[in-house]
Amino acid sequence: MTTDFRYEPNWDSLQNYEVPQWFMNDKLGIFIHWGPYSVPAFDNEWYPRFMYRDEISRKGPNYHQHHTETWGHPSKFGYKDFIPLFKAENWDPAQWIDLFRKAGARYIVPVAEHHDGFPMYASTHTRWNAAQMGPKRDVCKELERETRAAGLKFGVSSHRAFNWRYYSYAPDFDTTDPGLEDLYNPPHPEDAPASWDFIQNWYARTLEMIDYFRPDVLWFDFGWHFDEFAPYRPQVAAYYYNRALEWGSEPVLQYKDKFPDGVAVYDVERGKLDDIRPHYWQTDTAVSYKAWSYIENDEFKSAATIIHDLIDIVSKNGNLLLNVGPRADGVIPAEASQLLLDLGAWLDVNGEAIYGTRHWERFGEGDTEVVVGHLTERSNQPFTAKDVRFTQKDGALYAITLGWPGSEAAIASLGSGSPVGGRVSGVSMLGSDEPIAWKQDENALTVSTPSRRPCDHAYTFKITLQG
Repeated sequence: MTTDFRYEPNWDSLQNYEVPQWFMNDKLGIFIHWGPYSVPAFDNEWYPRFMYRDEISRKGPNYHQHHTETWGHPSKFGYKDFIPLFKAENWDPAQWIDLFRKAGARYIVPVAEHHDGFPMYASTHTRWNAAQMGPKRDVCKELERETRAAGLKFGVSSHRAFNWRYYSYAPDFDTTDPGLEDLYNPPHPEDAPASWDFIQNWYARTLEMIDYFRPDVLWFDFGWHFDEFAPYRPQVAAYYYNRALEWGSEPVLQYKDKFPDGVAVYDVERGKLDDIRPHYWQTDTAVSYKAWSYIENDEFKSAATIIHDLIDIVSKNGNLLLNVGPRADGVIPAEASQLLLDLGAWLDVNGEAIYGTRHWERFGEGDTEVVVGHLTERSNQPFTAKDVRFTQKDGALYAITLGWPGSEAAIASLGSGSPVGGRVSGVSMLGSDEPIAWKQDENALTVSTPSRRPCDHAYTFKITLQG
């Protein structure tokens, strides 16, 4: 990006955008869902929506029944009443960032405002924010300071656009109280397009967020895919990119749909792709399956699942944004912390094959197929030791087996008869000092494994090719 260029708010002009090298090098970020919805800690971060619906939600149980039995009817205890209980009394942002660094993350993206309409920073456009209520701390600004002090990149996410369609209205709900319209919006049909006033407020909050944080990453959830937001999508992109030019930073704008290729970074929620995508992309997912925020009785993934996802995504020209959900008091659950430390331990050994790498001529080999698209991760089968993923950097090719291959691994893509192979001149395993015996024939590169495993979950052969 050059400082004498100005982006115009149209897709043709925005095609001049280039994904910065830092983002393609860093590979791993941490996402954080934390807010008043962490107080009920029930089933999902969409609690504010479903507590007002007396039905079995698509997320699972009857939230309204649970809420009424646990907290009281929404006429007596509404979502607003969780805010004073969201105290963050044990929150230490420096401790968070230290954990994220140990996990190997290179950029940090807290949710600045979720669908609930409660910004986690000192917004000037609403009294309902974390600096004035609840923790009474400018959460995202404190995180920004700690993140940048640690030498990491910082971003923020906005989920506000869906706020207009988020809450339900009934005469006996607090959502119909005229004095609370600045939190819940004026009552309206659920599927009605966002009003002019709402859109202008959303736009003002978005620009404020950009100017307040100067974020390296600006992430948007799905809400602004509705038609009434269409004129604002290129406007926001142009504003953000032009401001970044003024600041001398290299921005990353992320979207889920309704953007043409080449103007920003495509993000896949809780899903992956089955091949190399020419345009750089990202997966956002969580350390657990059931929710983004903290909930009781969550279902946590295995370290192997998270590590294998990172490897698979990187081999296909993408990054992983991995979410954690802290408790309302600010403590990250022990299960999540341990998964992050396990990920960091693997990267301590194998990071050379991840950071700063680029995809190879093919992403990998093996029989395990990947289901494509948003919200598909539960449909995926576990990878096996026969699944191999490739990355490359500085003249080296890395072949990562997604499991211990036993006494030897046969890599068909590197056979001398393979159209993408080459003549191998050397093989080693990251984290091991033992010499590696290998042979290359027309069908495969066959590599012996060392007597001791250097790590868990996945294993990297570093391969030198002639020419």
